[in-house]
Order: sequence, then structure tokens, then C-alpha cells
Amino acid sequence: MDAPTGSVPATRGRPSSRTSWSLRVVAALGVLVSAVVHLVLWADGYRDLEVTGALFLLNAVGGAVLGVLLVTWRHWLPLVGGIAFGAATLLAFVASGTIGFFEVSGHLMFGPDEIVAAVSEVVAVVASTWALLREQAR
Repeated sequence: MDAPTGSVPATRGRPSSRTSWSLRVVAALGVLVSAVVHLVLWADGYRDLEVTGALFLLNAVGGAVLGVLLVTWRHWLPLVGGIAFGAATLLAFVASGTIGFFEVSGHLMFGPDEIVAAVSEVVAVVASTWALLREQAR
């Protein structure tokens, strides 16, 4: 039987529609943008912080790997990873700006880097969740 017009044929472990695929790409972009921002901030001085520096580098490397997995491994696990990555990173930012997080404490900063990272993390969570719900409904 032919697939309906405008959709990709469903195969085991693969998104069954162009919308799911598009959402995975958007989620991957959100994760990758956050990873790049964290790498830039790490290079700009966060690397000198004992714990936070390592976490920023881990975020950058993990985000790069997860971004690739979201578009190459069409399984539900990378989508859950996109949700967890975005939520945990956003939560760490809020914690560092309010109650303190390791060596970073103070007021929430809303410079360009922070805004780009926060928006990309929200995008990663929303797109990953939406794709997961669509794919699990099929």
C-alpha cells in the first residue's frame, strides 16, 4: 500500500511523517545552538572555573553528540535526551542566577549569549516533546 501524499513511509524506529522529521531537525538545531554558546562561553573564561568550566565543556560536547543523534538515530531515546538536555541546561542557568550553582551565583544575566542559549533550550524541549508525542502516537 502506498503512503499518503506528503508523508514518509513508516518504518521500524523511524519517524513516520515529514512533520516528525522536521521537529527532529528543529530539536537538533536547538541543542546544537546551546552547545555552541556553551563552548564559546567556556573559551571566553568559564574554563577557568573548577566545576562550572568542566560542565560547560561537557554541555558543548554532549550537545554536539545529541544533535547528531537526533537526526541520525531515529529512536525515541535521542528525543528524551533533547528534552532532558534542554530542561537541565535551562534549570542550571536559572539556578546559577538565583540561588547559585557551584562557582556561579548572582543575578540572572540576560545578555545575548544567555538569551540565545535559553531560547534554543526551550526550542529543544518543545520540538523534542512534540516529535516524541507524534512518533509514539503512530
